Amino acid sequence: MSIKFVKAAALAMAGTLAVSAGSVLAQEAKSLDELLQFVKQGQVQEQKENRAREQRFAKDKANQAAELKRAEAERTRQEQISTQLEDQFEENELLVAAKQKQLKEKLGTLAELFGHLTSTSGDLASNLEMSLTSAQYPGREVFLQELIAKMSGSDTLPSIEEIERVWFELNREMVESGKVVSFTSEVAKPNGDKVEQKVVRVGTFNMVSEDGQYLQFVPAKGSLEELARQPSGPYIGWAKGLANATDGMHKFGVDPTGPTGGSFLAALINSPNLEERWHQGGYIGYAITAVGAFAFLLAIWRLVVLTGVSAKVGSQLKSDKAKENNPLGRVLKIHEDNPNMDPETLELKLSEGILKETPKLESGLTLLKIISAVAPLMGLLGTVTGMIITFQAITIFGAGDPKAMAGGISGALVTTVLGLLVAIPTVLLHTIVNGRAQRIIHVLNEQTTGIIAEHTEAKQGS
Repeated sequence: MSIKFVKAAALAMAGTLAVSAGSVLAQEAKSLDELLQFVKQGQVQEQKENRAREQRFAKDKANQAAELKRAEAERTRQEQISTQLEDQFEENELLVAAKQKQLKEKLGTLAELFGHLTSTSGDLASNLEMSLTSAQYPGREVFLQELIAKMSGSDTLPSIEEIERVWFELNREMVESGKVVSFTSEVAKPNGDKVEQKVVRVGTFNMVSEDGQYLQFVPAKGSLEELARQPSGPYIGWAKGLANATDGMHKFGVDPTGPTGGSFLAALINSPNLEERWHQGGYIGYAITAVGAFAFLLAIWRLVVLTGVSAKVGSQLKSDKAKENNPLGRVLKIHEDNPNMDPETLELKLSEGILKETPKLESGLTLLKIISAVAPLMGLLGTVTGMIITFQAITIFGAGDPKAMAGGISGALVTTVLGLLVAIPTVLLHTIVNGRAQRIIHVLNEQTTGIIAEHTEAKQGS
């Protein structure tokens, strides 16, 4: 047991040496002498390895010193090159300044000329890019942009031909802006189809196709597109007449903002028509329209009826015999049926007859009066509803986008207008119908008063 313990301790003490010994210590020692021998061999092996390592270190140190000297020499050489380049750069700067001064002196007034030429070319390029004439003469702005880039480089001067072309394009744009010409071009339809059509250009204001449709020029695409929505009214007929004309004077709707993009035409075609404005009123607008239509029909019907009654009453006034086909005849019939009745009773009988005829004559007048009062209230209801929708849109989208609030405001204003459009004619119609009815009632009262007076005189005379 003691021998094994000592052997284990010795192995632990010589652990580092055993690792370096390699395969020599890989064998297990059988005795202390053998273990001692193993340790000695390991020390010898380590000494050899250390000497070899020291030799490599010394050699590497010498190599590093040589590399350091070479790096220092290269740095010195590069510093010399840098100094030379700095001197050359300063000389070149002086040379460039001298050359620029020499160029400026030689250019003289040409420098101002080229400056004006560059400015004019830039303005002309931006105008031609948006001009309707570019649909007929494409590619002009490309030349101008290339010329501007060429003159901005300061190393190439424009040629006489290029300067003359700028002058020519200026004059051509001026001349073409006053012409009405036709040419064939590709037109994009709203459904995406592209067709070759004859196109009529009215200066730089408008462009129409041969079928009378207004076109727009899209600078980004360099193409003509038919407007998805055409202007209403006689404009389409005028445009078609101009497209098919060969000479003479023709009526045509010109957009005065055409050279600047046709904003007036765009606003015109985007404006809602009468039907679209009516639809903006929503369900309340529909209800107001229905009530107004009913009031109009009722007033017309009552006016027709009262006109017929008035004609029959007029005929009755010319007749000596009472006719029961009219209110006056039915009232006079009471007197004919009771010729010997005392005046007081006859007056009461005639008043009763007038009271029976009055509701028939005034039928529908109360309803017309109610509608004339209710229609503005319905418009006010639509106004309040539209403002609620507007404030809801402001809550959701904020007040930065007017389009988000336009729907509610349009509904509010349209219902107000519809309410007034129904109320005002209804009041007028009520006044007319009521006047016609009151005239007939006045005739009945007048005739009955005369009958009573005659009957009273007859009784008194007898």
